[in-house]
Amino acid sequence: MRAAPRPIARLALVACLGAALAPAAAARAETPASDPRATKIADQVMTALGGRDRWDKLRGIRWSFEVTVNDTMRASRRHSWDKWNGWHRVDGVNRSGQKFTFIEQLEGKAPGRAWMNAQAIQGDSLAKLMKRAKSLWINDTYWMLMPYKLRDPGVHLGYDGDTTFAGATYDRLTLSFNHVGETPGDHYWVYVNRANHRVERWDMVLQGDQPPPATYTWEGWEQHSGLWFPTAHRQDKLVIYTRNVETVTQFKPGEFKNP
Repeated sequence: MRAAPRPIARLALVACLGAALAPAAAARAETPASDPRATKIADQVMTALGGRDRWDKLRGIRWSFEVTVNDTMRASRRHSWDKWNGWHRVDGVNRSGQKFTFIEQLEGKAPGRAWMNAQAIQGDSLAKLMKRAKSLWINDTYWMLMPYKLRDPGVHLGYDGDTTFAGATYDRLTLSFNHVGETPGDHYWVYVNRANHRVERWDMVLQGDQPPPATYTWEGWEQHSGLWFPTAHRQDKLVIYTRNVETVTQFKPGEFKNP
């Protein structure tokens, strides 16, 4: 395992964009190969999160994605996502110390925008940065919202038995993907606490890697607008934070237009 997953874990999109832009249509649209027991547990997870209806009605969300190793910050960026219109904005600082702002319309026709150190980027460089913006979206969104997306199209859910940790019983779901996302060869095992139907751990073998799987917690759950979101994922001295959560009913003027 690298000091931080590649880059801070290369995760599959899991039909995220289609579900984001048309959530009602995507609801309960799991692939036929999914195990009925697994899909029932996935529905229980969604209910415990606050419910499909409340999630579909949420206009948008902001949150921070941060990575620390030995309490040293290795990455930090802030996302804004308009679920209804597909706009996504991410602000951060790259490894060279340059401040960036990327704005894109996910699966939309509107042109993307990018600024590096407050300078607008154009041409081929802009196209490359828009690919980077999409990769950040794929990765950071899945760390934040995977439990909401267990029933997305293209997701194969299986049931892999139960297990016990610290006196609690967990149902173990398997996730694999049918030609969706940037890395459809990723495999996950999701541990759902049977008592509260909450995801509290996952194991992963990412595309191109070999077992044993890497393990991270899902913890620090917070409720916002009746919906629950994780704020930390731990693996020894590595912590991936998905915190400073804000649910949004109205975005700021120019939030998806200006740096």
